[in-house]
Amino acid sequence: MPAPRVLILRAPGTNCDLETAYAFTMAGATTEACHINRLLSEPGLLDQFQILCLPGGFSYGDDIAAGRILANQFRHHLIEPLLRFRDRGSLILGICNGFQILIKSGVLLADEPAGAPATLTWNSGGLYQDRWVNLRTASDRCVFLRGMDRLYLPIAHAEGKFVTRDQATLERLRAAGQLALCYAAPEGGGGPGERPTSVSSGVASGGPASGSGVGELPFPHNPNGAWANVAGVCDETGRVFGLMPHPERHIDPTHHPRWTRLPQRAAGDGLKLFQNAVEYFA
Repeated sequence: MPAPRVLILRAPGTNCDLETAYAFTMAGATTEACHINRLLSEPGLLDQFQILCLPGGFSYGDDIAAGRILANQFRHHLIEPLLRFRDRGSLILGICNGFQILIKSGVLLADEPAGAPATLTWNSGGLYQDRWVNLRTASDRCVFLRGMDRLYLPIAHAEGKFVTRDQATLERLRAAGQLALCYAAPEGGGGPGERPTSVSSGVASGGPASGSGVGELPFPHNPNGAWANVAGVCDETGRVFGLMPHPERHIDPTHHPRWTRLPQRAAGDGLKLFQNAVEYFA
């Protein structure tokens, strides 16, 4: 079949669009960059693509809140075309700022009578975090994570703490397999105070901790205090996915900060996420 076409959407402040396009190209897709103003004037443009990707960066300078302005443009001007795009079997991926946009626009998790079911807020420490993190998949629902177990990817954000409206909402999303990617302790131990992460639920074992009360890993394993250690969330179909880590920054083995001390590998951990998206249309 022809290679799926990927629309890489950018806005003022987006700065990971070229790297993300390269990652999709390496995975076998064809890509096209599109400014948000063009999509606002031509929403039918989505019909020409199979995958929509919102890359990382600082859309509109993250004024007001991270991703909020572009999320409002989605909500008030593009929500119907985006939902039609999703409902015809297409894929939507949001990375870092893209995740913030998807969740704040209602594209990823639809609004409920009580309001938004979840959001991404300021990191618990109140500081921007730029580091590499261990991750574990916690669900088989997400198309982008098929065949993946553990990953090592970089993060770079100040507002990446996943929280839900209440504990019941968190448990409902977990039971539905939508809490697809979680922060994890390193394999073989991660130092004092580490609590191992459950493969099935993505939450740590042990007694209650701060946050959701379901056992968040300590910093730096959980770098932002996300409830249930959540690093990525998918919708009910598994075809819309948002994550805070940057898979496009680890598609080659030499991207790993300790690559010279590791056995040779064919690819970085993030490449398979993009390959899964391409193979979905094979």
